[in-house]
Amino acid sequence: MRRALIALFVLALAAFAANIKLYLKDGGFHLVREYRVETDHVRYYSVERSEWEEMPLDLVDLKRTESEVAEHQTQLAEESKVVAEEEKAVHEARAEVAKIPSDPGVYYVEDNTVKPIKVAESKVHNNKGRTVLQVLSPIPAVSGKATLELDGLHSKNILGNPEQEFYIQLSAEERFGIVKLTPEHGIRIVEKITIVPITKEVIEEPIEVQVFRKQMTQDGLYKLWPMKPMEPGEYAVVQFTTGKTNMQVWDFAIKPTGKS
Repeated sequence: MRRALIALFVLALAAFAANIKLYLKDGGFHLVREYRVETDHVRYYSVERSEWEEMPLDLVDLKRTESEVAEHQTQLAEESKVVAEEEKAVHEARAEVAKIPSDPGVYYVEDNTVKPIKVAESKVHNNKGRTVLQVLSPIPAVSGKATLELDGLHSKNILGNPEQEFYIQLSAEERFGIVKLTPEHGIRIVEKITIVPITKEVIEEPIEVQVFRKQMTQDGLYKLWPMKPMEPGEYAVVQFTTGKTNMQVWDFAIKPTGKS
């Protein structure tokens, strides 16, 4: 809507600028389509009478007329630039969205190629052992401490850009973000979980990375990227509902180029 209003304003301004106020030294003016100075007189096309007319140059306030024309031209150029930049931004955003698959999941762009990250198999580890997390059927709440884990100390998805941008096509209206994983004893901890006795309240404690989020479409496509460069280490993009123990995990590692 804002772009349309600006465009209409620019068109109106252009139409206004097409008609010029030819100011007179007595304070009046003629509305003209164009004018030109010819030695000691000014020849102009009258908008009111739709014909060419002339008047002595010494009756015309030429300085004021030229100043206003220049002002209008500058304003028109600035507003036209705003419209052009907004149109360019819209075009680029549409092109960006068109590259991302519509299937739910997480994607990133590398060397102008869109690459998916496979959702990881996560497991809940509590005092009854380790159980594969089923997103559509969360692990039953067992009172006490638990952790959500991934097998292995390192992700196979190695990224060199600590400010990597990701796209997530949500499968449901849930929270999402980036978390830092904690490698230990052959696994990576995604989050610590506390299940309160009696009430069975679930308290989840992921190490969240502060991110920027941008909605790309109305049907659940978002872009997210870290507010600050990520330190080398293990991370994941996650989607979840707080307190439901249903976190989906797309793991990756940040390993800047040149570091072993």
